[in-house]
Amino acid sequence: MAIEAVIFDFGGVLTSSPFEAFARFETERGLPVDIIRRTNAANHLENAWAKFERAEVDIDTFDELFATESLALGAEVRGRDVLPLLQGDLRPEMVEALKRIKAQFKTGCITNNLPANAIGSMTGRSLYIAEVMVLFDHVIESAKIGLRKPDPRIYRLMVETLKVDPNNCVYLDDLGVNLKPAREMGMTTIKVTSSAQAIAELEAATGLKLG
Repeated sequence: MAIEAVIFDFGGVLTSSPFEAFARFETERGLPVDIIRRTNAANHLENAWAKFERAEVDIDTFDELFATESLALGAEVRGRDVLPLLQGDLRPEMVEALKRIKAQFKTGCITNNLPANAIGSMTGRSLYIAEVMVLFDHVIESAKIGLRKPDPRIYRLMVETLKVDPNNCVYLDDLGVNLKPAREMGMTTIKVTSSAQAIAELEAATGLKLG
């Protein structure tokens, strides 16, 4: 198989997972374990999170909806309190791997993200991330196009824009639900659990030395 493109998710792949921050927040507040993740997972195509990532609701509505949804699962968590927890730290070894991949293959990023003003001004972080974003030939952001993973259309849009055959693509994500449509299209998929594991599987898939 000749690889033409490597497509990345952003959060939890090129950055540390927000799940670690969610767990700390829950412990500090005495909240039920995994209440934030369970709220995100319940009705995951149409819940507060999904609507916000497609830019269908504003921050105040998201705040209220998330509070209602989390309360139904056992404890109220305000949506506004969850947003600052999303800022993972960049994983330098993954950024280095991306640079080496870019030298050989087309690169893409499909990210379920939030409307630009949702998390407030993060000027330093924005610049930091801009340096990574220029390494992609194409970036698709859910909040800009009104579609989010795992909608199959978002993956099709990426392969059409990159002009590649999905059978010749590798796709990395930290969520299994987002890997399924890519795999069904014929992509080689990598579920990211750590940088070392992801880089080893990427090396096997691409034949490149990335570490």
